[in-house]
Amino acid sequence: MNSTVLTKKYILPSFDTREILRYAGVSGSSPDFSELMQSCLDETDGKLLYRVCYREFGIKTDANIIDLGFAKTESDDLAKNLQGCESIVLFAATVGIELDRLIAKYSRISPSKALFFQAIGAERIECLCDTFNREIGELVSAAGKVTKPRFSPGYGDLPLSLQKDIFRALDCPRKIGLTLNGSLLMSPSKSVTAIIGIGDKNTYCGKELT
Repeated sequence: MNSTVLTKKYILPSFDTREILRYAGVSGSSPDFSELMQSCLDETDGKLLYRVCYREFGIKTDANIIDLGFAKTESDDLAKNLQGCESIVLFAATVGIELDRLIAKYSRISPSKALFFQAIGAERIECLCDTFNREIGELVSAAGKVTKPRFSPGYGDLPLSLQKDIFRALDCPRKIGLTLNGSLLMSPSKSVTAIIGIGDKNTYCGKELT
């Protein structure tokens, strides 16, 4: 791993249409919904950019006070998540601004299409994060380590204000074109920042693996 900010671009697997329908709140099968979804998928062709920037930090914990290497924070939930970890991978991921433009456009003229573009964005950013997480897991596995589930600002008691420190640490605007406004909202909106804990292979959440 490297202590500088690194960036990656991805080509993701095909869309998971079941997940898109789930995010859209559609249950069961309907030719009308499937046709509408496919129309939206066709419109995204060539418009999505899958980018990640990331950096590794050593960490120290004292009860629920965590020194993440780029900031200190108080969080019982993150402390539990990082139990047994000595380092983290901090990352930011985005699928680009074009989905936001499509959502804004169709919010005015076709709310049902806007809903499906929202759902497509949710499925794509989760797929991107999962793909990156798997790669990090495979990388650290070679060193006898395992990764913990990713943890984002706003989860549990981890303050959303940590976003400011994350954006400074990763230089998100310059690295992947991801910005943060005064209300701590990210643009593009279909983006994620998160912390991945790295721990010993023989220990997971303080318990021996079997």
